[in-house]
Amino acid sequence: MSVNSGFSDIDVQQVRQDFPILKEKIYDKPLVYLDNAATSQKPQVVIEAISRYYLRENSNVHRGVHLLSQQATEEYENARIKMQRFINASDSKEIIFVRGATEAINLVASSYGGKCVGEGDEIVISAMEHHSNIVPWQILCEEKGAKLRIIPMNDRGELLLEEYEKLLNSKTRLVAVVHVSNSLGTINPVEKIIELAHQNNTPVLLDGAQAAPHIKLDVQELDCDFYAISSHKVYGPTGIGVLYGKAELLESMPPYQAGGDMISSVTFEETLYNALPFKFEAGTPNIAGVIGLGAAIEYVNCIGLDRIAARESKLLAYASEKISVIPGLKPIGTAREKAGVLAFVMDGIHAHDIGTILDQEGIAIRTGHHCSQPVMDYFDVPATARASFSFYNTREEADILVRGLQKVQEVFS
Repeated sequence: MSVNSGFSDIDVQQVRQDFPILKEKIYDKPLVYLDNAATSQKPQVVIEAISRYYLRENSNVHRGVHLLSQQATEEYENARIKMQRFINASDSKEIIFVRGATEAINLVASSYGGKCVGEGDEIVISAMEHHSNIVPWQILCEEKGAKLRIIPMNDRGELLLEEYEKLLNSKTRLVAVVHVSNSLGTINPVEKIIELAHQNNTPVLLDGAQAAPHIKLDVQELDCDFYAISSHKVYGPTGIGVLYGKAELLESMPPYQAGGDMISSVTFEETLYNALPFKFEAGTPNIAGVIGLGAAIEYVNCIGLDRIAARESKLLAYASEKISVIPGLKPIGTAREKAGVLAFVMDGIHAHDIGTILDQEGIAIRTGHHCSQPVMDYFDVPATARASFSFYNTREEADILVRGLQKVQEVFS
């Protein structure tokens, strides 16, 4: 790829040709898609991989001796190996296909939590978690008589590690923390979080839904015990995701669901469970979704996560500087380490009104509490407007966002 005016070594105009939806118009205006934290757009190669499966290979996996089943199984399991390499897991059996990061967290809460958490035990999460990394632990604590402990944060949206360290004790059974905040963009110091937890002999789950599209991952180097990923954030299809778990932990955990393919033998007297990873993959999986995810990983690898991160960092800095001159606009989340999320409020204007007016200009952002209501409560706002960037966005689109926000002010002046 060629150099793009020194902004990064990604030829953004060439890349944009890979994403058909970016050619769409909204209200006769070019689409400016800045809602990537909610879901990313899909490159043509992902769309074609899913289509090819249904057109030429549609068959169930792991069950058939006929050619179509063998072809589908090969693609499905190749995607598992691609994901293993993408996050540098030590073995492909540590890659469990689930419906998304939400199900990955629920699997750990149900299986690991159901076995290892008891009355009086404690689970530690942070003040900036998505609801999907709060509610499963609340349910578990209510069922078990355990307690949920919260790592506080400061007004920049950064976790207070000294307070976190004080929370760890002999009753702590699990630490579950977001890698990158969806509502603030904060990149948490997960290496230190894991180190402190492991000194306390406590395993760590990382919610990596927002990190996987932006940060090169190495789960062995991080030494995390569980890692949750959603395909649709990383340019793959919806309805599929990954739970990474250390093999020794997964081996010790009971099945999450029961049905076909998660067994090795069934009689009316006894059931023997299948080996990893199949023990946690009951029933016919989302085969097309897994194949599409495999294509997405290949695409991201071709671009390079280091280059993606560098471009998005520059986009965020550029947009942050541009909106800083807008009177009455206040950013929410100003951590020193951030991914491409720009959340803000505007004096006297509700976030939903901001989003509605921007939509009329062809600009797609997210407004609301972003499934992180405790974060909104902390900053004492009902909602924020959130623009989130991907490597296929441009400085020109950031300029359009600024002009759109100026129009919002004009409407409410």
